[in-house]
Amino acid sequence: MEDPGLYPYQPWRGRRPLAWPGGRTVAVWIAPNLEYYEADPPPHPKRKAWARPHPDVVGFGHRDYGNRVAHWRMAEAMSEHGFPGSVSLSVALCQHHPEVVADAVARGWEFFSHGITNTRYAYDMSPDQEREIIRDSIETVLAATGQRIRGWLAPALTHTLHTFDLLAEAGLDYTCDLYHDDQPTWITTRHGPLVALPYSLEVNDHYGFIVYRMSPDEYADALIAQFERLAVEGAGTGTVMCIPLHAYLIGQPHRIGPFRRVLKHIAADPRAWIAKASDIVAAFRAQVPPPQSEGAVA
Repeated sequence: MEDPGLYPYQPWRGRRPLAWPGGRTVAVWIAPNLEYYEADPPPHPKRKAWARPHPDVVGFGHRDYGNRVAHWRMAEAMSEHGFPGSVSLSVALCQHHPEVVADAVARGWEFFSHGITNTRYAYDMSPDQEREIIRDSIETVLAATGQRIRGWLAPALTHTLHTFDLLAEAGLDYTCDLYHDDQPTWITTRHGPLVALPYSLEVNDHYGFIVYRMSPDEYADALIAQFERLAVEGAGTGTVMCIPLHAYLIGQPHRIGPFRRVLKHIAADPRAWIAKASDIVAAFRAQVPPPQSEGAVA
């Protein structure tokens, strides 16, 4: 398959320097994934929704713990240390668990879409099907929160060749679906440029606890090490650190203490700009002009 031509290669050295407000060196944003899973979703030929046969009561219940209990434990720790959330939202949560969404609104958090549910995948969708999911996301979140979403993280990190074009067509500003940089970058679509905002797999709590099998303290140490390195490198040009979370993981009683240690460490450091996703995108757009040409790069 050919390079999709989303962005040109741009090495770290020699870029136009970025500056964050107040001379801060690293923009830190937290992305709580407020998700909805189906216990018995329709099967997809390319991916199983659950490791066990459907309905997976165990898997569903484990994740539902996040919406019943752990969201509040995670959110209260964030609020105590001054961290707003930029929510990666399964928009079905607006109907299934509106209390969780209302709590995030009351805390002043913002929302972007993570699809409808995390057990429906974009693979093999037609452009019209994917376009409808984007439209539904915009309208559902607006009705539930009063906010018009500006960004996107694909459901279960699944995409088509049309995803970025359709996001730009719908008027969204940014995507979190590229993991290629420690700074925002412009990407090219048929409907104009989008900002690729740094998200993270490496310090995502799913990778930390499920893939890398870290202890709570090891995960906390990894977050602090990530912050310290990006804060140092950001002295020359501002960097971005994203902390992607899932309440059913980070909000477990035995994990929340080490996570609170991370929040306290970052909040006390004058190099940290504690921001929302939209703040970082706006600061980047104000400093780096979008590419002049539209359409795929040859």
